Amino acid sequence: MKRLLSFFLCFGILLIWSSCRNDFEFTPSKGNLGFAKDTIYLDTVFTNIGSSTYNLKVYNRSDDDIVIPTIQLEKGVNSRYRMNIDGTTGLEGAQEGKFFEDVELLAKDSLFIFIETTIDISTLGGLENQFLYTDKILFDSGNDQQDVDVVTLVKDAVFIYPNKDEDTGIIETLSFDVDGDGTPDETTLQGRFLEDDELTFTNEKPYVIYGYAGVGAGKTLTIEAGARVHFHAESGLMVTNNASLTINGQLSTDQEALENEVILEGDRLEPLYEDIPGQWGTIWLFNGSENNTINYATIKNATIGVLSEGDQDAPNDKLTIRNSQIYNVSSFGILGRATSIKAENVVINNAGQSSFAGTYGGKYNFTHCTIANYWNNSFRQFPALLLNDFIVDENNTVFTNSLTEANFNNCIIYGNDNPEFLLENEGEVFNYKFTNCLLRFDNNNLQGNGNYVFDDETFYVDNVFNQSPDFENPFENMMRIGENSGANGIGNSSFASQVSNDILGESRTASPDAGAYQSIVFEED
Repeated sequence: MKRLLSFFLCFGILLIWSSCRNDFEFTPSKGNLGFAKDTIYLDTVFTNIGSSTYNLKVYNRSDDDIVIPTIQLEKGVNSRYRMNIDGTTGLEGAQEGKFFEDVELLAKDSLFIFIETTIDISTLGGLENQFLYTDKILFDSGNDQQDVDVVTLVKDAVFIYPNKDEDTGIIETLSFDVDGDGTPDETTLQGRFLEDDELTFTNEKPYVIYGYAGVGAGKTLTIEAGARVHFHAESGLMVTNNASLTINGQLSTDQEALENEVILEGDRLEPLYEDIPGQWGTIWLFNGSENNTINYATIKNATIGVLSEGDQDAPNDKLTIRNSQIYNVSSFGILGRATSIKAENVVINNAGQSSFAGTYGGKYNFTHCTIANYWNNSFRQFPALLLNDFIVDENNTVFTNSLTEANFNNCIIYGNDNPEFLLENEGEVFNYKFTNCLLRFDNNNLQGNGNYVFDDETFYVDNVFNQSPDFENPFENMMRIGENSGANGIGNSSFASQVSNDILGESRTASPDAGAYQSIVFEED
């Protein structure tokens, strides 16, 4: 009993002693904070569009618990930046997110400062289309003051977005003749048709599109050389009945800046999103659109790069695409449905399904194209190239349509799977031909199929199988071929004379290689 009484007495004294301790006496910081970086770069943002959230880690490397008297933005309430420190926004009112007092930081501990911005470039002064906006985060004051720079490049832009009903909050949707009966049909696609004064995209400012920008009947959208078009999530271009799209890019001297190409991509400008597939919808060439042309364009990070539907028997090809690149699409690079496409010097790579799919028949002529697929983000169901002549409805009823022609001349069709082309037909008219191509096909299960009789010159002429294309770095979309490529010198001179220069403007007539590029000698690292 005495032992038990003694235990509770000692335990009570211990509790009283520990409750009286002042283990967390904070002393003012003395200008010896540590920082993970001396400058926070918020990358590039469009005017009036909120940035991503960036962070700064602040360290107390001393043995003392400290209190930082003030943390604030140098421009105070006028700063376009806003901060959050470990979940708090600081003082209320105008100084919220701008000014913090008595921030405690334990010995050998750290805290996070989160920072973001929304900037209206028109309030910054000057006539520039882009502006470097800066501020500082100040820690303490006087002789103990430390600071970290904050930098953002702000770009002006032309914004195209659907109207929103202020009372109901309903966003405008596109209405046009979907079923070809001559009367407009309501759709669920958010967006609006471009006005006449919006039908030319220049290179003066980038364009940012929310929803689908529609090209109305009888209209043509012209995109000039050097233009930059950015799409928000689930956005794109819709070219409707009797309308056209003309992309007039030109060869660039700087293959990194691509100053003369037209670039179409998502609206997230941070490096993290540079190569993320599926950030926006598609360029949709709807049934009835006509004479669409794309030259020197880079289309990247879409769901489907180009979707072309219908009009396979039109007097002119529905889509003519030349000297263009399509990369990092979550579904198809180019998807054709009973349509007609002419392609020259086109490079397609990294698609979640097929890089090119000609489905439900159609008419396709590809010359000196590189159709590759080195997708490694997930399992893909289809090869780089898919051709079929049928669709199956929800009742499993099969409908067929003629594949009147599908010619691949002096092309590379390759990837990190095997085989990399698939031919499926249910109807009677299924015309295809591969001439002087480098092909990846080594699958014994399919070679018994009548579509894969490689010595039948009705369908296959002078092709090379399963030799490495020696791409520079296909996983990074660097698709030039080296001196050891199986595509070297295998091109047919007649087809080469029709497309006499490669995608970079190099002559190919003397000794044509297959694909969009003439081979080079790679520099050693």
